[in-house]
Amino acid sequence: MTIKGKAYIAGIFEHPSRKADDKSLAQLHAEAAAGALGDAGLTRADVDGYFCAGDAPGLGGLSMADYMGLKVRHIDTTESGGSSYVIHVAHAAEAIVTGKCNVALITLAGRPRAEGMATGTAPRSYGPAAPDVAFEFPFGPTVVNQYAMAAMRHMHQYGTTSAQLAWIKVAASQHAQHNPHALLREVVTVEEVVSSPIIADPLHRLDCCVITDGGGAIVVTKPEVAKSLTRPLVRVLGAGEAVKHQMGGKVDLTYTGAVWSGPAAFAEAGVTPSDVKYVSIYDSFTITVLITLEDLGFCRKGQGGKLVADGNLISGVGRLPFNTDGGGLCNNHPGNRGGLTKVVEAVRQLRGEAHPKVQVRNCDVALAHGTGGSLATRHASATLIMGRE
Repeated sequence: MTIKGKAYIAGIFEHPSRKADDKSLAQLHAEAAAGALGDAGLTRADVDGYFCAGDAPGLGGLSMADYMGLKVRHIDTTESGGSSYVIHVAHAAEAIVTGKCNVALITLAGRPRAEGMATGTAPRSYGPAAPDVAFEFPFGPTVVNQYAMAAMRHMHQYGTTSAQLAWIKVAASQHAQHNPHALLREVVTVEEVVSSPIIADPLHRLDCCVITDGGGAIVVTKPEVAKSLTRPLVRVLGAGEAVKHQMGGKVDLTYTGAVWSGPAAFAEAGVTPSDVKYVSIYDSFTITVLITLEDLGFCRKGQGGKLVADGNLISGVGRLPFNTDGGGLCNNHPGNRGGLTKVVEAVRQLRGEAHPKVQVRNCDVALAHGTGGSLATRHASATLIMGRE
């Protein structure tokens, strides 16, 4: 059984807030849901499947279905960090194919900026019950130093440079200048990135993503519903998900779970990397983008530095436009979970609704990829390929 062409993304919404001092977490979820349903031309009465992750308050899907007044016959609370929502699109498509629901709603929301969370530089713990915490937390692991280890290893093994990583931030800033909602709209240069303060060697401040409040939502429907609406048709073509962890100590920091999720998605979609016109790549840090692009097959392993350099990721300039909303590096990283916004911008591109300055010409196949967890310890990778009909 395959999901290829058997489910459509009918509605999308990205919450405009970047600092939500006056809104509750549940309110952000509900406002994002209303936005996506409105975009699709549907109402909450049409929703019979609901998908959320660990960012949802209370009892997750149960609490939010109650809060939003949803009458659902299928619920999914898969939690894999920032990649959850890319996985949710695939799981929604699977539920639609098997008749579990006809209209699936996916929501994300968070308030880390309003709550003053030091997300990247404070020691990270998922609670004392997590099996890794007793062994790792005493050493003070933070998000940024774990990603810095991956960057340092890639530099050592393949000769990747800070200037090459900087080009990823430069591309994101070139795109963000056209996004009125982007948190950082100032265009930066390679020199400015590499001269910004070191946060964890070799990563500079401008190699790191933003911290924002807000959220977003996606509506996935069966084909008959999508074709009854007035929105441009975007088909789900293929998906893959994978987990990479410590593997009994056999750790290689130069690759991610995308080496497994990517081929699975391409095989189901029946396309290759050369067919993809636009990519949305989770950009928690610049190194995340570079390694992911290698693992997805857009270049050979170790050649990511050459791929991203010299404007190759800038829409209208380079050969592989990426994150044309500014991504997590410049635009938005709601709740420190960037997978959902990656799908949203990919759908905008396929619809031809991205900003005219960054819209990719003849964009008929797009890829969105999410990473949840940490590249240096354990993470879940999710790849989604979509097509314009």
